[in-house]
Amino acid sequence: MIKNTLFLRALKGETVDRPPVWMMRQAGRYLPEFIALREKYDFFTRCQTPELASEITVQPIRRYGMDAAILFSDILVIPQAMNIEVEMKPDFGPYLPNPVRDQKGVDAVIVPDVDEALGYVMDAIKMTKDKLEDEVPLIGFAGSPWTILCYVVQGQGSKNFDLVKKFCFTEPAAAHQLLQKITDTTIAYLKAKVAAGVDALQVFDSWGGMLSPADYQEFSWTYINQIIEALKDDAPVIVFGKGCWFALGDMAKSNAAALGVDWTCSPKTARELTGGQITLQGNFDPSRLLSPPAEIKRLVHEMIREFGKDRYIVNLGHGILPYINLDHAKAFIDAVKEYES
Repeated sequence: MIKNTLFLRALKGETVDRPPVWMMRQAGRYLPEFIALREKYDFFTRCQTPELASEITVQPIRRYGMDAAILFSDILVIPQAMNIEVEMKPDFGPYLPNPVRDQKGVDAVIVPDVDEALGYVMDAIKMTKDKLEDEVPLIGFAGSPWTILCYVVQGQGSKNFDLVKKFCFTEPAAAHQLLQKITDTTIAYLKAKVAAGVDALQVFDSWGGMLSPADYQEFSWTYINQIIEALKDDAPVIVFGKGCWFALGDMAKSNAAALGVDWTCSPKTARELTGGQITLQGNFDPSRLLSPPAEIKRLVHEMIREFGKDRYIVNLGHGILPYINLDHAKAFIDAVKEYES
């Protein structure tokens, strides 16, 4: 039995003494112990080596004692498993040398056996669970089909993903076929993660905010909702759409257990848009961790008061920045643990 169930109780909407806290990208680049491993092993070696991925996952729990751990991995292991080459270039980011931009490319994409292609992730989950010793729950994650599509078609990060939109708007049948393949793979992948031991799931729609509300419904939300429906009885599913405040109302009508909110949407607006009946997660501006620790604590307490302590998970509004001072990250976590309503 998990000892600290605060995170899981918040996902169920139960009354709690204080909200739980974790940070997106907490297992990673701001920690000196992570940087030491990064200097020895390249990015995908860290993802694909269960001993390394599990060690990285528990590093922030040892240091700060968050209320949940999130498995160290990457959303782009999915396209790798689908027969699409993915590189991670230092000081550049993801690079896909052979982007998919036509029907022929879509036809070449496979829906893999996830246990075979991504078995290393399941091994990392089992090792992580052993290391956590049931102290806190473990979160598994995947990118949304739209966000994966953005990288697969564009071939790299982008400010506007123009080539992706061109593909979707000029070859919609091929685009939807590719989105469905990604969705089917993601569902199988997340089900395997639950079977391996994760306690909750998060879907990251990092590039959902690139779409208009109507296009978001067609090219993103439709597929995310398939994932929610397929997994709702297996584990609680959190959906985080960056820049997707306009869709919060529709998201709240789904079977998602919680919705992530970025820092551009106020707690009051997020509660109003979602009807106040679903757990929300967020939404501290990651750059605000550059503020002095006393100011961080004041702002965190203010944020909790605005969201309310129940049906709420304290988090950042996006991933933690790589150059955040360790004491500032600690101030963020401590502020939540010290909170009294």
